[in-house]
Amino acid sequence: MLKQRVITALFLVAIFLAALFYFPIPLFSAFVAIVMLVGGWEWANLSGFVRPWQRLLYVLLLAVVTALAGHYLGVLVWSVDVVLDPDKFRNLLVVGCIWWAVALLFVQGFPSSAILWRHSLLRGVMGLCVLVPAWAAFTYVRAQDHGALLVLLIVAVVACADIGGYFTGRRWGKRKLAPAVSPGKTWEGFLGGVCFNFLLSIVVWVFVGGNYVLLLAIILPTSLVSVLGDLFESMLKRQRGIKDSSALLPGHGGVLDRVDSLTAAAPVFALALLSTGWPG
Repeated sequence: MLKQRVITALFLVAIFLAALFYFPIPLFSAFVAIVMLVGGWEWANLSGFVRPWQRLLYVLLLAVVTALAGHYLGVLVWSVDVVLDPDKFRNLLVVGCIWWAVALLFVQGFPSSAILWRHSLLRGVMGLCVLVPAWAAFTYVRAQDHGALLVLLIVAVVACADIGGYFTGRRWGKRKLAPAVSPGKTWEGFLGGVCFNFLLSIVVWVFVGGNYVLLLAIILPTSLVSVLGDLFESMLKRQRGIKDSSALLPGHGGVLDRVDSLTAAAPVFALALLSTGWPG
């Protein structure tokens, strides 16, 4: 099982890095959109749409909404002469971040909160609120100067929150963070992930420079909300009665199981980056 996980992980990393560094920005945006559409196929199952035609219909709906968002943002007519409108991206990213504030309330109130969102249609709408802003966020960040490195920074923040949370939680974890959603997560692990990202911010600042306070204002909120992304998908899987979003990735479950934290972290990171202008 471990060998299978390692092989799959190396394969995924190679594909991601190739797309990140070798694809032109519009093609990278399309690549992320495809990943989100695959995630949409899995989200349909989380929503309770189990028949193939229902899941396909949901993916088509997600594709249409993404295309409409792309038209609004000016991505669909992208060329070397087109300048992205940051105000339009800000509007969509704000919607995404507001959604995650609502998602926090759902996670905190689970299982009682399920009465508000247990209907399949509502869970389907929730998927649109998760996947479309995440796609827009990765598109915006990649389009910035040194955008590929900034996308890697999003991944690094999520990885530090995850790794820091795992090791500190195993060593010192006692108080459950969200026992009804994910019994293995603790407050000690959560704080450990934040501390790991605090150290990451120092490393980035030493090598990149810029205003450290602004950098911290980007990294720490991203670290905090990345945990919420993981908890939110865990909540849906628990409500649905499944362990993984799918079996698409050998040893890793589904696409959503790999990008759940990123879908929450990316909009917050992109909005903070847009608002602060770091590194100036």
